[in-house]
Amino acid sequence: MRIWLASLVAVVAVAGGALAATHLNNNFHTIVAGEAYRSAQPSADEIRAYRDKYHIATIVNLRGAGPGQAWYDEEVKAANELGIRHIDFPMNARTELTQQQSLALIAVLQSAPKPVLIHCKEGSDRTGLASALYLAALAGADESVSEAQLSVRYGHIGIPLIGPYEMDRSFETMEPLLGFFGS
Repeated sequence: MRIWLASLVAVVAVAGGALAATHLNNNFHTIVAGEAYRSAQPSADEIRAYRDKYHIATIVNLRGAGPGQAWYDEEVKAANELGIRHIDFPMNARTELTQQQSLALIAVLQSAPKPVLIHCKEGSDRTGLASALYLAALAGADESVSEAQLSVRYGHIGIPLIGPYEMDRSFETMEPLLGFFGS
């Protein structure tokens, strides 16, 4: 019993540390250097910093349009002032994407001027799926590298009936179209 409890405490501590670390940097990570980056909802100052450091040319907002909401108005204003293209692609972390929706997202990511910043609210679930699709469809990454974008490292906990497993299912639905047949 003590070993089991100690193991559980260790797992919780590691997962908690990983989740805390994701929020210290706004869950900002490189998907493909010079091409694609991911984050949680960026502030105007973060958008400016990302543009200056990573030369962001496009923001893909996976939360959907939200005129009148402070986060959205601030993001659009900052993008306009900085000459960054802004694209809204509405997704819900608890709703599985159809293959057509996933293909539409891939097309948006492919045609967007690079480098692109992909974000949702927390940068973990919707952004994880978009990042996985980017790697698999556009960067030619293998299945395990692509799927790793949907992991606790980025705050994603996809557990059926508990977490936003629909993002994992969306990727699995796309696997045959992406050339992945082994899982």
